[in-house]
Amino acid sequence: MKGHYSDVWQAVAQAVPERVAITTRDGSISYGEFARQAGALARWLEESGLRPGDSMAILLYNRPEYLVAFFAGFATGIAPTPINYRYQPAEVAELLVDSGAKAILYPSSLASVVTEASDLASTAPALLEIDDGGGPTPDAARYADVITRPGSLPSTPPPGGELRLYTGGTTGRPKAVVWGADDILAVQMYAIYDAAGLPRPNTVEQAVRIAADPATPERVTLPLTPFMHGTALFNSINTLVRGGRVVINVSPRLDADEAVRLAVDEGVTELIVAGDAVTLPIVEAAERAGLTRLGRVSSAISSGMRFSDAAKARLHQLGDITILDILASTEGGPFAASVTTGVDDLPGRLRLLTGAVVLDEEQREVQDQPGAVGILGFRGTLPKGYWRDPDKTRATFPVINGVRHVVPGDWVRVLDDGYVELLGRGSSVVNTGGEKVYPGEVEETLLAHPDVADAVVFGMPDERYGEVVTAVVSPATGAALDPEVLRAHVAGRLAGYKKPRHIVVRPSLERSPHGKIDMARLKQSVAGELTRD
Repeated sequence: MKGHYSDVWQAVAQAVPERVAITTRDGSISYGEFARQAGALARWLEESGLRPGDSMAILLYNRPEYLVAFFAGFATGIAPTPINYRYQPAEVAELLVDSGAKAILYPSSLASVVTEASDLASTAPALLEIDDGGGPTPDAARYADVITRPGSLPSTPPPGGELRLYTGGTTGRPKAVVWGADDILAVQMYAIYDAAGLPRPNTVEQAVRIAADPATPERVTLPLTPFMHGTALFNSINTLVRGGRVVINVSPRLDADEAVRLAVDEGVTELIVAGDAVTLPIVEAAERAGLTRLGRVSSAISSGMRFSDAAKARLHQLGDITILDILASTEGGPFAASVTTGVDDLPGRLRLLTGAVVLDEEQREVQDQPGAVGILGFRGTLPKGYWRDPDKTRATFPVINGVRHVVPGDWVRVLDDGYVELLGRGSSVVNTGGEKVYPGEVEETLLAHPDVADAVVFGMPDERYGEVVTAVVSPATGAALDPEVLRAHVAGRLAGYKKPRHIVVRPSLERSPHGKIDMARLKQSVAGELTRD
C-alpha cells in the first residue's frame, strides 16, 4: 500500500476516537486527542512561518509530544528531523545549520542547550518548549498553550513530504538520511501486518477496518530505546497504524525497574530493545522484582545492536517471548533477521530477508555461494539519499545492473540455506549501546587538550554494550596525563556516550614513518592490559 501514516491516523481517529493511543504514568491520550493536538501543532507551525519542505527539529527524549510532532509534520509536509538529545550545544548547533531547521521542539530541561546552540549556529528557529520542570525560556512558545487553540490537518499531505533521520554514519559527521514520507509505510508493511499474520491492506479504508476491528490482535508497544533511532520510532508509529497503543516511559534515561513495572501494569505485548545494552538491565530488574514472567509480553524487537545468545536466553525465560533480532540500518533494509521463540532456538542465526543481497568486490551477487564473503546490500524501496550530500548518496546507494541498492558497509560470510554470519563493518565506526561514534571526532577532542600529543580511538568488545569507546593517548613533552581529567575534557564537548570508557596512556603510539598504527597489534595489547586491570 502506497500512502501516508497521517492519512491512516486521521481515519483511525475518526473511526475509534475514544480508543487510547498513547499511555504514560501521567495519563493517556486517545486517538481523537492525538489528532486534535497534531492539528493544533500544525496551526502553530504554519503561523511560525514553516511551509512544506521545511525542517522541524525535535530535540526530545521519549514523550507523547514526539509522536504528535511526527503526526503534524507528516500531515503538513514539514519534515520531522530528530536530533540526539544527548548532544552538547556545539553538536546541536551543527545539525541546526545542516538541517536548516525553522523550528525546534524541546523540553525546558534542555533550554540552555537550545539557547547556546542557536547562538553558536547564528540561527533563530521558532522555539516550542515542553515544560518538564526546567523553567520557561523567553521568546519560546509553550506546548501546553499551543494545543489549547484549535487547528486542523490537511485532508491529505502535500506531495514531496520527507523524514530526515540523522545517523552517525560510517565516516565523518552525522548526516540525515532522507526518506520520502509516502515511501515509509510501504517499507513497513511486513512489520505492521505480515509478522502478525494479518492481510496487507491495499487502501487506507482497508487499513482502518483492520485497526478498528476488535478481532485484530491487540498490539501494546513499550519502546525502551529513544525515538530518535529508527527501531523505536518506526515500530511505535507502526503500532498506531494498527490501532494499537504505545506505552512511554517518560525519562531521558533507561529506568529498568520502572520499565518492568510499566510492562506488567499496562499489559505490554511488545518490547523495543537495543540488544544486550537494554535487555540485560530489563532482565535484571525483572529478577529483582521476583518475576518469572514479564506480564503479557510476547515479543521483543532489536535492530542494529549486539544481542548475545546469553541475553536472549534470559529474556526467553521470562515468558513465551519471540525475539526478532534484525540487521538493518537507517539507510535501508532490513538485510537479515534472527528469530527465536525460546531457548531451544538458540544460538540465533541471521537469515537474509527478501530484497537483501551479498556482493563481492566486483559487485557480483554471491548470496547463493556458501563460503563466499561479501558486503550486504538491499534493493527495494529506499530512502532518497543523504540530505544535501550527493557524493555520499552515490557511494552508499549505488546503481548495480540498473537497480538502485543501499550498501552501508556490513561484511558477512554466506552460510547454507540463506543464512549469513556477520563479520563487521569495514569502517572504524564504534557502535556502543546502539549509538554510533566516529573515532576521528573523539580523537580531535582529545588532541585539543594541551597535554595530549597523540591519540587514537577505537572500539573494544563489551558484554553489555557490544563495544565501548577506547582511547590510547600519549602525553606532550613533560606532561602527565590523568585519564579522569581527559574524560571530563571530552564530556564537556561531546555527548556522554562518546566519552571513552577506557583511556590507556602510552609514551608513544609507535606510528610508522607513514603515520600508520598497527591497529590489530594495538588492540591486542590494550585488551591484555584491560584484562590485567
